[in-house]
Amino acid sequence: MLRHALDGLTERPVYYVQIPDSGDAGVLSAVIDALDTFSVPNERFPRPRNLAELARTLEALAEFGYVVVLDEFQYFNGKEYAEFCSLLQAAADRLAAKAGRVRGGWAVLGSVHSEMTAILEERSAPLYGRVTDSLDLTHLDIASVLAILREHADPTPERLLSLWTLFEGVPKYYRDCYERQALSTDRATLVRRLFFESSSPLQSEAETWFLHEIGGTADTVLKFVARNPGMMHKELVNEIRQASGDPTGNIGGYLTTLTERYRLIERKLPILAPDKARQGRYYLTDNFLTAWLVAIASRVSARPFRPVDRLVEEAVSALNGLEGTALEKLAGQLYEERSRLELGDFPLTTRIRGFWDRKATEIDLVAVNETERRIRFGSCKRSPTKLLGDISNFKGHVDRFLNQHRAYRDWAIDYVGISVRLGDDERAVLTRHGVIPQSLDDLTAGLTAIG
Repeated sequence: MLRHALDGLTERPVYYVQIPDSGDAGVLSAVIDALDTFSVPNERFPRPRNLAELARTLEALAEFGYVVVLDEFQYFNGKEYAEFCSLLQAAADRLAAKAGRVRGGWAVLGSVHSEMTAILEERSAPLYGRVTDSLDLTHLDIASVLAILREHADPTPERLLSLWTLFEGVPKYYRDCYERQALSTDRATLVRRLFFESSSPLQSEAETWFLHEIGGTADTVLKFVARNPGMMHKELVNEIRQASGDPTGNIGGYLTTLTERYRLIERKLPILAPDKARQGRYYLTDNFLTAWLVAIASRVSARPFRPVDRLVEEAVSALNGLEGTALEKLAGQLYEERSRLELGDFPLTTRIRGFWDRKATEIDLVAVNETERRIRFGSCKRSPTKLLGDISNFKGHVDRFLNQHRAYRDWAIDYVGISVRLGDDERAVLTRHGVIPQSLDDLTAGLTAIG
């Protein structure tokens, strides 16, 4: 996306540097190396020897006409960089004051939304109010993830779900995985290389998810939601108060902050529910953060005291436990992606979601096509055996849904059973019970990355 945007700037020179997660010396070294790589003339732009000179250099580059791209800018969110960010603020204000004569500018990129919010959107932050334009880049679509796997690994449905449970569609994580030669390995090797070895790239990445300001009760709320997904507001607040030992704590306020301000938590509603319904359930928004908090963080911290092989084994087991919920999320995204690309037999007219109520009705996925007056109910199970054993129960939940929403009883009604992989015998059983069998191979068939 960035490369496409910069391609149109044929008359302006570009300077790009990826900020390392290190101290002053590491940052200055990376900056100087990039100045040399992009052939920025030393006589006009002397190499900075400290952070104050770096701020002046960045200002001079923009004024001259350079498009200055600072990648992984979130690493400047720290007390040790507070003075540098203040210097950047002053430089930004001077450039803005003569904007008509400034041909260049700064583009700051960051892979951790919460950290970027703290630097650029916090009212107390030096760079607050200095952003002129913003662009939120979404995750890779599943077709692009599959393209990566076809190029560098065996794209089995098990591997797709395994990697998606950890990385979802974040490009950087797949790049890190590729660079550690872990894309095509088994899960235990992948987890060891990316999290447990001394140079593991994703250990520090995971830790940067937590804002420096987050701690105490907010930290407790985040971890509790990760380990207890799908709880409603009242029960969640009560459980966290009990777990934290603070029966009067403002848990609702922390939930609001983590949901609306930092977008680390999301409140999901069942399909057809109004926005203000009290049936909302809380989940972490990001697969990687969920996997880190639930399966990996505590095992990584125990490395000095327990055998690494055993810790990796426990982490893998915990990750396997996350795959059931991840499969529901993946299947829903696949339905939306196929509908957008006009693939398959079910065009959506609204976002696919699950359904639940206070009477214990639970349906994993509900897809609606108002144009054709069709509604499809999906049961997702990682294990085909559990999928087959749940057919009668699944249809009972659908019957309760239709009793509550009688308008849909006259629509064409589909039942679909979704699992990672389905054999001929399993497909025959589902079909005999009037359930459409769908494996991940079925749902990914025909998906091709664009570009």
